[in-house]
Amino acid sequence: MAPTYKIAVIQLHPKPMQIEFNYSKASRFIRDAAAKGARLAVLPEYHLTNWVPDDHQASDIYSQWEIYLNKYRALAKEQNICIVPGTIIERHEDSETKEQQLLNVAYFIDNKGEILGRYQKKNLWHPERPYLTSSTHEPHEVIETPIGPVGLLICWDLAFPEAFRELILAGAKIIIIPTFWTLSDCSPYGLAVNPRSEALFLESTITSRTYENTCAVVFVNAGGCVGSSKLNYAGLSRVAVPFLGALGDETKDSSEEGMSVVDLDMRHVEEAEANYKVRADLAREDWHYIYSRGENLGRTKL
Repeated sequence: MAPTYKIAVIQLHPKPMQIEFNYSKASRFIRDAAAKGARLAVLPEYHLTNWVPDDHQASDIYSQWEIYLNKYRALAKEQNICIVPGTIIERHEDSETKEQQLLNVAYFIDNKGEILGRYQKKNLWHPERPYLTSSTHEPHEVIETPIGPVGLLICWDLAFPEAFRELILAGAKIIIIPTFWTLSDCSPYGLAVNPRSEALFLESTITSRTYENTCAVVFVNAGGCVGSSKLNYAGLSRVAVPFLGALGDETKDSSEEGMSVVDLDMRHVEEAEANYKVRADLAREDWHYIYSRGENLGRTKL
């Protein structure tokens, strides 16, 4: 029988550069999730700092990344819960050039406080590119966790089916996506045509990814009050599965801060594969879309 996992999606509103305030609020949500029996709690991208890379405090705050990573490790062990602490911006010195780099990184921490895997954002949103360093050609790796084989992606990675294919080919059953996606990420033209165009993008694409990859998607976005800032937080955090679509009554249709605790029944994933046989087709040696194996796993040969 396929297992069911209780997962908390925490749609946090991050105050800009208020790192300790945001951590304290996140930790309260995580404690509440653990009290409700959640096996995993997931936070949004940039949940500790918001996205204000030009702030005068940014350099010092981004240097504190390891302090907060260790705080989450201790919290996971204390509360006996796995945690994906959204993303944490890390300041590093390049070993060759000695230049300072900013990395946007997601971690999977198990309920014993151990780091089981990490992922550095690959597909950077256009305004991020002057600031962040991409993981470029590093492969997407599957992480073996207490809730099964997991893949980590971040925000704009959602737009690239290739990222999902690479993880699915490697065996991932659950894809976790911390996100900082706003309604104002759309162009003036798009907003004039449909002010909620980005919400349509998210709702359509997340469900599509579950079907076309026979997987579950845990999508966790930043929240807030619509109109409370120029960013217009999109929210819409959810767990999505084939056959049912979006789960998470407290957040899946909301832009406000909050938390949904969702029962993820992995039978939906297994039955979807039995029906659609996407993974089986991808694994065939004679499959007509030729995916390379080995170090280029998931890239299409042209």
